[in-house]
Amino acid sequence: MRARVLRHADYRRMRWKNGGGWTTELAVFPESGADANAPFDWRISIAEIESDGAFSPFPGCDRHIALLEGIGMELRFAGGETVRLDRRLRFVPFAGEAETYGKLISGPVRDFNVIARRDACRAEILHRPLVGPMVFLPDAATWFVFLASGSASVKTCGAAQTIESGESVLLQSDPAGDRVVVDGGGEAIIAKFVAAADHVGKR
Repeated sequence: MRARVLRHADYRRMRWKNGGGWTTELAVFPESGADANAPFDWRISIAEIESDGAFSPFPGCDRHIALLEGIGMELRFAGGETVRLDRRLRFVPFAGEAETYGKLISGPVRDFNVIARRDACRAEILHRPLVGPMVFLPDAATWFVFLASGSASVKTCGAAQTIESGESVLLQSDPAGDRVVVDGGGEAIIAKFVAAADHVGKR
């Protein structure tokens, strides 16, 4: 595996066009450089939602969202379905093309978002306590580990780096790479991306 530690300075923070909040892009594939509207296979971000409003549509994508900070909000879907997002880091999946409206319960919130384009990859999202080492062995998947709280070390090829709350590490396939060990205390959000063709072949 090839490990890349991402600090706060590596993220990209963008104001929404409607002025209702901010998006901080933690990681995206393929990387889009200065073009925030470039197409992607997957994207991980944190949204700061300051007011009620409609979600941007992402046709052909699967979305996962979880409350990170704040009291919460309701996701109101076309057709009348409502999902209450008020438990921290409990992920709710929904289709990116679904007409979705966010209604704040009481004040602004921050939420964690994962978007994956269906014809490119499948995403699996986990929220786990970090109470010791997590070992990532070389494979074809891409892994993203966000440290929601605490601190940890990232060890690979004999070298180690420390990450703190709010920082993350991106692990990508590399035939010449070694296993990666994330070791520490706190809680982590783990996203695994598998190519759509590989996902279908293993069902």
